[in-house]
Amino acid sequence: MIVRTGGSRRPGYPAAAAVFAIGMTGTTLPTPLYGLYQEELGFSELTVTMVFAVYAIGVIAVLLLAGNFSDEAGRRPVLLIALGFSAASALCFLFEGGLPLLFTGRLLSGFAAGLFSGTATATVLELAPPGREARAGLAATAANMGGLGCGPLLSGLLAQYAPWPLRLPFLVHLTLVGVACVLTWLLPETVRHPKRWPRPRPQGLSVPPEVRGVFAPSALAAFAGFALLGLFTAVAPSFLARTLGVHDLAVSGAVVFSVFLASTAGQALLGRVGVRRALPGGCHILVIGLVLVGASLAVESLPLLVAGALCGGFGQGLAFRAGMAAVGGAAPPEHRGGTISAFFVVAYMGISLPVVGVGALTLWLGLRTAGLVFTACVMVLTAGVGLHLQRRGPVAGP
Repeated sequence: MIVRTGGSRRPGYPAAAAVFAIGMTGTTLPTPLYGLYQEELGFSELTVTMVFAVYAIGVIAVLLLAGNFSDEAGRRPVLLIALGFSAASALCFLFEGGLPLLFTGRLLSGFAAGLFSGTATATVLELAPPGREARAGLAATAANMGGLGCGPLLSGLLAQYAPWPLRLPFLVHLTLVGVACVLTWLLPETVRHPKRWPRPRPQGLSVPPEVRGVFAPSALAAFAGFALLGLFTAVAPSFLARTLGVHDLAVSGAVVFSVFLASTAGQALLGRVGVRRALPGGCHILVIGLVLVGASLAVESLPLLVAGALCGGFGQGLAFRAGMAAVGGAAPPEHRGGTISAFFVVAYMGISLPVVGVGALTLWLGLRTAGLVFTACVMVLTAGVGLHLQRRGPVAGP
């Protein structure tokens, strides 16, 4: 899609979606490689989850401190800053010499994801021509979750079948970031009269009283769904290697890819299902996925784990997008941005805190038992939220 700006032809929303996907791919690129880093540096499973959690800290910090920065500075400059963080993160992993660079790389990756999540989504939607808004929304969803899924798939394939397993994935990503920078430079600016040097204005957490009845169950559902995503992106390769005996990094990457692919499908289905049915329905499907994940650990079955990834990812995607639509629809226009930012903060807490708990439990209970405890806890939370939503009736929505 090409749009005309000032008589010239420039790339449209598909190019912006491609930039979005490349940026999000870098955030999950290290997932299948953590086992190799463990062998090289000799750290525990708890350290793996802490390295991963630093990413969520970076995302939350950006959402709170600069979530609306692109509204004043313009979309293109902020996208280029995000790509700069993504490139810096890849360089940290490329020249990795110990844990400090791993932590730094993940933090920079979190900064990039925090900027991409709002800015790139807005760019894709704003570049959509009349009549293509729904298609652009689907493109933004697919770029976000699809990019997150492609990271483990790409690095798993390269690490398994190509040389330099801890270097080549990041070299490839740096090349893709270069392509994304060119595309971003060519994109039309969608913010009128952007400021050259605006100051970021911290947003904090803002949930108006009239929204809290909708916000609490929707945010808890997002927390539970992101906890499942965190489990797969942080420790699923270790589960595969140590519990299921699967040491093929390409298979590990494909399993993680499947949960994000299913999430994309769940989000895409919201328009047909509707917010009122999708939010409790997504929670129920997520519970089934968690049951399958727990069963896969109990009986040591790879097919059950894949089934759990697909089912749980689908439920997560359906509930997450329905929850975001419900919260956005219930919030007053003057508080909508802050309310949605608070929703994302709770979601990203779900991707970090539970997996650190899993890492800590592995020191006392072992990886398999820790995984079973995790799935049981998240299952109880999700089932409770789903039953609450089922009983209280329709939720607010657009």
